[in-house]
Amino acid sequence: MSVRELVVLGTASQVPTRHRNHNGYLLRWDGEGILFDPGEGTQRQMLRAGVAAHDLHRICVTHFHGDHSLGLAGVIQRINLDRVPHEITAHYPRSGQRFFDRLRYATAYRETVPLTEAPVDADGTLASTDSYELEARKLSHPVEAYGYRLVEPDGRRMLPERLASYGIRGADVGRIQREGALGDVTLGDVSELRRGQRFAFVMDTRLCDGVYELAQGCDLLVIESTFLDEDVRLAVDHGHLTAGQAGAVARDAGVRHLVLTHFSQRYSEPEEFARQARAAGFEGELTVAHDLLRVPVPKRQ
Repeated sequence: MSVRELVVLGTASQVPTRHRNHNGYLLRWDGEGILFDPGEGTQRQMLRAGVAAHDLHRICVTHFHGDHSLGLAGVIQRINLDRVPHEITAHYPRSGQRFFDRLRYATAYRETVPLTEAPVDADGTLASTDSYELEARKLSHPVEAYGYRLVEPDGRRMLPERLASYGIRGADVGRIQREGALGDVTLGDVSELRRGQRFAFVMDTRLCDGVYELAQGCDLLVIESTFLDEDVRLAVDHGHLTAGQAGAVARDAGVRHLVLTHFSQRYSEPEEFARQARAAGFEGELTVAHDLLRVPVPKRQ
């Protein structure tokens, strides 16, 4: 059975706390694992969450600030130590290539696993697989940053009552799915569109077009809310979002489940982030993330 869930490894912003590790998020998607923004301490958080190096297939870094990337060195070395048997691809802003190189070769180790470097330098599709397309959109932060979005291809859901009305059964069901028609009966006559699921990961950014494009129609949106609304000027100055802004984005984009994360250490009341996101008009499912939380991708509607 396929699993689609988010495993939260860390939720702090620039400074970790006793209860919040630096960033780290693993998306499990149909047997693949995509690790987003491995900050310092990610390797240990993976152990605590029951995530192995063998679970990783892609690493996506939004930008090269330390709380989003200093864990790369340890994660890459662990991948090689454990001799992960499959290729792993790393996506990151091309402008930060020198930082990626330093982290990849921070200390001596034996390389045993192919690591494909696939830097990002423009909006668009980064990879296509049978179960998703991985896209990137540029964000607005003091250093170049990109957000990521997974889009599952739309499919078709067969309708038993329609099949029965046309007398289609057995092997003919598979045939009409493959060929698109059976005599005068088309696939559209006996099925309906099954919308593909959508996931987006938005970190360290001011409001910009990329934020809305990434969030649009998402089943699960993971988005930074570093500041509360009363500190909106700090958010703008430092290239971040407030809880209310994140909630408004999710509201306007039709998000089903909103996950707030990347919290400044200045705040001690996590529920206030949820209150402000709700005050902005977001009515879907809402989670204020904490370390080691697991969040399933919502079931299809």
